Parts: sequence; C-alpha cells; structure tokens
Amino acid sequence: MDIGVIFRIAGLGILIAVFSIVLRQAGKDEQAQLLTLAGLVLVMMMVLQLISQLFRQIQLIFGF
Repeated sequence: MDIGVIFRIAGLGILIAVFSIVLRQAGKDEQAQLLTLAGLVLVMMMVLQLISQLFRQIQLIFGF
C-alpha cells in the first residue's frame, strides 16, 4: 500500500471542509451538508476498495 492513498483521503477531507465552511458562511447550509455527505460517501468508497484489496491479499496468503 502506498502512502498516496492516505494523502488523497486527507486532501479530499480538507477540500470538503473548506468548501463546506464557505457554503455555510454564504448561508447555504443545506448545500454544505450535502457536500459533506457526498465527501463522506467518496471516502467510504475509497476505504471499501482498500478493504477489498486487503481481503484479496489475505486469501492469496492463506490459499482460500
């Protein structure tokens, strides 16, 4: 596993946080909440892919 995945997740989190703050300051709370939810879904999809790769590696190691 490369460290780039961690930086991508962190960068995405920072961008989502900044855009969410800007939207809240503009009075668009609903859009900020939707943006946060969309960011969470994207990060969860990335994490699920990593977990899937982990299980494939475990299967290869133990020969399941």
